[in-house]
Amino acid sequence: MLALCGGKGAGLIRMRSLGLPVPEGFVITTEACARYIEDGTLPEGLMDEVRENLAGVERATGRGFGDAENPLLVSVRSGAAVSMPGMMDTVLNLGLNDATVRGLAQSTGDERFARDSHRRFVQAFGEIVLGVPGSLFEDAIEEMKGERGAQADTDLAAEDLDELARRFRAIVAREAGAEVPDDPYEQLRLAISAVFDSWLGERAVAYRREYGIPDDLGTAVTVQRMVFGNMGETSATGVAFTRNPATGEQGIFGEFLLNAQGEDVVAGIRTPRPLREMESVLPDAYRQFLQTAERLEREYGDMQDMEFTVERDRLYMLQTRRGKRTGAAALRIARDMAGEGLISEAEAVLRVEPASLDALLHPRIDPEADLDVLARGLPASPGAATGRIVLTAQEAKSRAADGEAVLLVRRETNPDDVEGMISARGVLTALGGMTSHAAVVARGMGKPAVTGCGALKIDPTRGMIYLGGEPFEAGELLTIDGASGEVIRGEAPLVAPEPSEDFETVLRWADEARTLRVRANADTPEDARRARELGAEGIGLCRTEHMFMEGERLRIMREMILSEGEEALEEALVLLEPMQREDFEGIFRAMDGLPVTVRLLDPPLHEFLPHSKDLAKKVSDLEARGESAEEERRRLRIVEGLEEANPMLGLRGVRLGLLKPEVYLMQVRAIASAARAVREEGGDPRVEIMIPLVAFASELRTMRARIEAELAGEDIPLGTMIELPRACAVADKIASTADFFSFGTNDLTQMVCGISRDDAEEKFLADYLSGGTLSFNPFQTLDRDGVGEFVRLAIRKGKEANPALKLGVCGEHGGDPKSIAFFHEVGLDYVSCSPFRVPGARLAAAQAALGGAPV
Repeated sequence: MLALCGGKGAGLIRMRSLGLPVPEGFVITTEACARYIEDGTLPEGLMDEVRENLAGVERATGRGFGDAENPLLVSVRSGAAVSMPGMMDTVLNLGLNDATVRGLAQSTGDERFARDSHRRFVQAFGEIVLGVPGSLFEDAIEEMKGERGAQADTDLAAEDLDELARRFRAIVAREAGAEVPDDPYEQLRLAISAVFDSWLGERAVAYRREYGIPDDLGTAVTVQRMVFGNMGETSATGVAFTRNPATGEQGIFGEFLLNAQGEDVVAGIRTPRPLREMESVLPDAYRQFLQTAERLEREYGDMQDMEFTVERDRLYMLQTRRGKRTGAAALRIARDMAGEGLISEAEAVLRVEPASLDALLHPRIDPEADLDVLARGLPASPGAATGRIVLTAQEAKSRAADGEAVLLVRRETNPDDVEGMISARGVLTALGGMTSHAAVVARGMGKPAVTGCGALKIDPTRGMIYLGGEPFEAGELLTIDGASGEVIRGEAPLVAPEPSEDFETVLRWADEARTLRVRANADTPEDARRARELGAEGIGLCRTEHMFMEGERLRIMREMILSEGEEALEEALVLLEPMQREDFEGIFRAMDGLPVTVRLLDPPLHEFLPHSKDLAKKVSDLEARGESAEEERRRLRIVEGLEEANPMLGLRGVRLGLLKPEVYLMQVRAIASAARAVREEGGDPRVEIMIPLVAFASELRTMRARIEAELAGEDIPLGTMIELPRACAVADKIASTADFFSFGTNDLTQMVCGISRDDAEEKFLADYLSGGTLSFNPFQTLDRDGVGEFVRLAIRKGKEANPALKLGVCGEHGGDPKSIAFFHEVGLDYVSCSPFRVPGARLAAAQAALGGAPV
């Protein structure tokens, strides 16, 4: 039902089956959307079925669609199986025209309500279906309020709203070159088509790309009898969660507006009231809602996101679905619900999105800092972010692509802003509440947001904002604190977060469930300690070249490469060996009792050297000044001799070890002596040495023999990184000489696909993803069909030749949940990833073992 009817439709059907107060309606399934995407037109016979189902609603309500005396009005809503903020907004009050608006006024006895509903319909239809900029309608409303001296929309009289509807029609005719149809069935046909079109819109595509949602799911359309929250002070509309979506705290969390329609709350056009205040103004409806919310949470066994309307003291439920939540809230809700017996510990593990844990491990604002707080809004999504002010989604996207940290500052956000929200570090809005579009989307993205900041005024024409009257230009730095709602001048100091008890508990359950071990990629003692604190069970990749990339070490390394003659080489190695030994001792102590896989040197040599163009310029400058350039010429000759047409495929990895064995043997001595030193202290170092870039079994045999001779009986496992297609094809031959394989999936992906990652991400990968050529980035999520087949081949052949072969992966795919599911399936022993991704990897490994992905 979820796949066919989408989240909204499935929720309405289930609530109706439970006997809850749900207005009559029907669902057009996702199959119709799939047909529409193929043909570009509504499926043949669809509108006939729509008429048949509308007739059923007419019979149930005693009203007629298009009936001038007793009109039936409907809402039209999109609803995919996965909640997507980029989808089309709801069109309310569909079925109104000049005739039916008079009938609505007569049948309800409320002229103002009828005229208000009509102007809302023209505005929504013009903006959502015909693509007229919403700001034009908002400007017209502000102009009308100014003319009438009104403070709020609710202060406008019936005749004012009738005039406003006429002005809206003129705006639509001018901007869209079309009229809002009088025929209700034509209104409905166009609205259904607009829902399907929105599935293919830029904002929906961007959201699906960000979250890996398949393009072929399609969206359903829910057509439902209208109930009205704008029928005076006994009517209201609201949005609520059964628990706090930001913190996970138990208890109803929500907002409502009296005399309003549903989009008023979600769109953030008016700042709503806390739901608890509803008890004093609509006590009966409030009590009924609390009972309904509790029942729905128990029925679904999960925190629910609900929408409701109260029409003249009568409650109607318009939505229930799994509520989006922050990572912290997901952990608390999962733990609490398991404790309450609503779900099992295994279900609790499946309830948390692995990627959401990353946000919990990053800095927050230092509570001891002296902050210049400019304004306060609502703490809509926790976390802190500093960035430069940008006022449009497009500018956020553009400046973030240039590497800038930006904050998206808006009056309120809408689905058109999704791409900008993805690019921004955080979001700040002047209007909207805790359940506004900005709040819900930011929480789903794990980004900080502050909404409803009444002190914020925006002047887009001048590129300015005002906070409490103080001006700030676009491009100036601000910090927002989504946990407190504070807006802070400049850059605020941050402190490291502390993992919560919820975090520790759910990850403990995950550790009990998983079979795949999780290690970290770490190159320093500090990284190793941090990784261990986050639950790493060893180091799967210690990249020794990272130890030589700066300072005195880089100078010595550079001199060694540029040296001519064995004596200079030996002198450089004598200086480097104690530095290496000290590094390894620190790492072995930090990982005491856990395995540490050290990869011997593996960069192209040019990464250590100055560019030949820079050296050539230096030679030229010296000669121009009449000074000796002999030494620089010598260096230039050596650098030019080491330059390669494709350094990635050149003198690196095991090839360097075979041609300059002194370098690898120095590293081996440093590793062995560091292990002995830690062991003598009473420690338990468990070292493994990895030889990179092996393509031929003979390379590994030769290198292993040299290393074992240097180790002189020290028992250290030796293995190789599998990162070449040939290595996968001859894995049986390589495995006969190796104690372990560790898949280097970054390079393996480049080799198998024939794609340079740096060039692809800079030049064409974004176009591939946005244009649909690729549905995922193969450098973020493993390409199962291509690269995955090489991994399977290497595992099968390696295990056949050496049943004791240990198998791991050390590319950054080792931290990606979808890739981890694959590595679990193919039987790896461990994954390895960057330290901050370790908790998410532990959770993803458990979810793979439990046979599911997060719900």
